[in-house]
Order: sequence, then C-alpha cells, then structure tokens
Amino acid sequence: MLQIENLSKRYGGHLVFQGLTRTFSPGCTVLCEEDSTGKSSLLGIIAGVLAPDGGDVRIDGHSLAHAPAQALARLAYVPDNCLAEPAQTGRELLEHVAAQKNAALDDGTLDLARRLGLEPHLDKRFEQMSTGTRRKVYLTAAALGNPAVVVADGPGNGLDAQARQVLADVFRHWGQQRVVLFASHDAELVRACGARTLELASLGQASTIARSS
Repeated sequence: MLQIENLSKRYGGHLVFQGLTRTFSPGCTVLCEEDSTGKSSLLGIIAGVLAPDGGDVRIDGHSLAHAPAQALARLAYVPDNCLAEPAQTGRELLEHVAAQKNAALDDGTLDLARRLGLEPHLDKRFEQMSTGTRRKVYLTAAALGNPAVVVADGPGNGLDAQARQVLADVFRHWGQQRVVLFASHDAELVRACGARTLELASLGQASTIARSS
C-alpha cells in the first residue's frame, strides 16, 4: 500500500537522509528517533507537502511523482502544524476534505468527532481552538474517503487522556486494513495501538514491514 523508493532529502549542505527504501503493509508503524528533522521530512514527503531531492513514493500503486492527484486521493495526513488556515472553522475543513475526496461527511466521521470530544468546537475558527482541538479536527478529517495510507506527525500532541485512548483505538482499527505511519515520543500511545517502531537508519535496504500484532 505504501512504498518509498530511494528517497533523499537535504537542506542546503545538510544531508537529512539518502536512499530510504521500504514497502509498508497494513499495520501501525511509529518513527521514534529523538531527532525530529528526518521524521518530519519523511512524513512531509510522503504526504506530498515537501519535495524530495531524489526518489519516489507510491501510494496504493500510484506514483506521487507522476500521478500526484491519484496518489494523494488515497492518503490522509495529520500535520504537526494544524494552524494552516486560522480563520477556517473545523466544520469547513471537514467539508473541504470531504469534497476533495468525493466523500460524504457521514455519521461515522461525525461519530469520531463526538468520541474525540470535538462536537462543541466544530464551528469555531482554528485560531480560537487549543492545539489539541485543532489536532482532533485533522484526525477526524483523516477518516474521510477511506484512505489506504494515514500519515501523522505527533498525532497525540495536545490531546487529553480520553482522546488519546480514542486515537489509539482508531489507529489500531485502521491498521487492520491500512498503513498507519506516524511520529511520536508517546510510549503509552505506541503500546496502546500496537505500533511497530522503526528507525530511519534501517531504511537503506528494501524490505517489508509485517502487519502489526
């Protein structure tokens, strides 16, 4: 469902990574190195918001380099910065993502918003929300359109204990049929969703990550 092929990224004279190659099968996988630069760069490249200096990403068989619309239609992304549009409301973001993916803002998505405690905040602007509430909106949006791959940078940051438990349950459920790849230092969340840990240094050779147990 997700392949990264010989990816490289540098900032000026600093090489962040080179030759990253991996095939991911359904399951939850966490990137957990202390240095956040490589993790966030890799997730951003997979999500199509950051250009690699070399290599390609394939999402559900679609090349991000050559068929970006088809590839991104099969992906959901929860960024580290959830304040891209300060004046936008949470409901407007959900409606926008639903329209992009030709999906309905259905009862299942609204039920996830309810479980996360988001319902009272959906009509607030992002600039009026707490960090955790903004993230809940993006996590809810990730449920839209039945994505094959879910990528999240710090998905538990700012969440209360109840929402973190819901997140773990959702990730574990999604991982049964989808690739869930995220960066986090939250050991409790990693354990709760049964995620397998992965170090960027191990991605130099092509291999497959088995389904999480």
